[in-house]
Parts: sequence; C-alpha cells; structure tokens
Amino acid sequence: MNAVITGGTKGIGLAIAEIFAANGFELGITARTQSDLDVLQQDFSARFPAVKLWTFRADLSQKAEVLVFADAVAKRWPSVDVLVNNAGIFQPGKLLEDPDGFLENMLNVNFWGAYHLTRILAPAMLDAGKGHIFNICSVASQAAYPGSGAYAVTKFALLGFSKSLRYELRESGVKVTAVLPGATWTSSWEGTTLDPKRFVAASDVAKAVYHAWDTSPATVVEEIILRPQLGDL
Repeated sequence: MNAVITGGTKGIGLAIAEIFAANGFELGITARTQSDLDVLQQDFSARFPAVKLWTFRADLSQKAEVLVFADAVAKRWPSVDVLVNNAGIFQPGKLLEDPDGFLENMLNVNFWGAYHLTRILAPAMLDAGKGHIFNICSVASQAAYPGSGAYAVTKFALLGFSKSLRYELRESGVKVTAVLPGATWTSSWEGTTLDPKRFVAASDVAKAVYHAWDTSPATVVEEIILRPQLGDL
C-alpha cells in the first residue's frame, strides 16, 4: 500500500505520514522546502527503517510543478492507494482590506494545488476500482470567523470540491473524505501564550484520518470534524 501526502514535513501532514508509516505504507511526501524533506528522510530512516519513503520538492501553488510531481508519482506507482491533500497556508486578513493578489495566492496553495493533483491522479484510482482521497479542510470550511477572510473562502472551496468529488465517485470504489480540524497545535502557533492543551493534537487528526481509511469497501466517512474539547478559539 502507498500514500501520497502533500505538505507532509510539518504539523498535520507530518502526523499523518507518521501513522501511515507505522502501519507499513510506502510514502510519497512533497513539500516546498528541500531541507525539510531532507530532515524528514533522515528522521524516518531512523524511526521507520522498513518503510520506503520517497520525497519530492514541489511548490504545489504552481500548476507546472503540480504536473511535474504528479508525473513523478505516476512513474513510481501505477495507482495511488491514499492521497492526502494537506498542503496549505493560513494568513489572516479582511476581504476588503487584503492587498491585490492575496486571495489568488491563497487559493493557489489551499485549493488549486489539491484540485489539479487530484484530477491527475484520480483516473488511475478509478481504473483500479479503489483508493481514498483525503482533503484537509478546516472548520473555516463551514463558517467564517474574525480574521478568516480569504482563508475561509479557500477552505469553503476545498469542502465544496470534496462534496462534488464524493458524489461523482460514489460508484467507482474510490472514497473521498473531507477533514475539518479546528485550531490544531502546529508550528503555525509558535509563540502563542495559549496552553497547548487548548488545541487539537495533530496526532489526533492523523488517527481520525487513518481510522477513516481503515473501513470496509462498503463504508465511507464523508466528513471528519475535530475541535478542541473546550470549543473554538
């Protein structure tokens, strides 16, 4: 079994990579920073020596780089068993005050990368009659909150894509799951004075993803919503 994870060197992506590695999957990990990929390769070689890990540097906000990455994936595996579209960024702002190009940039990272990569890799899944696509959305996919602005727009788009894709693929054997985490303890919260216990643990998101994958062919978990026990921040 194999799993392709975008943005897999930090935070939720890393936690998902860890749980699939622990369960013996071959992994294909992409991220924008080569040094982060090198650190991941060294770390996983020590912790998961039996796991085959393949890394590829790509900026998935650029369609040309999505195409190059997808081609490399297709040459490595005839079909992908698990695709996790996790790469994304959060930048606070207000829609009427954001600088020109702000929304477009965040859409390129948070939505278009997942859209293009899925459209390229999914046909082989359909041919195989199996596979599971996870789109890492957000609670901001359901409701805007102060400062969410363009970010919420992109995550609404990703959830809509997930719902439409799930509907279209329901008879194909390929599953689609949207994952909607609330505030999750990752490096993006470095410097905060809030107690880490006030956040969702990235490892809990990863467990939810793995358990959604580990269901029978007759069942799909369409959406996963995770929030801090004490509620949204």
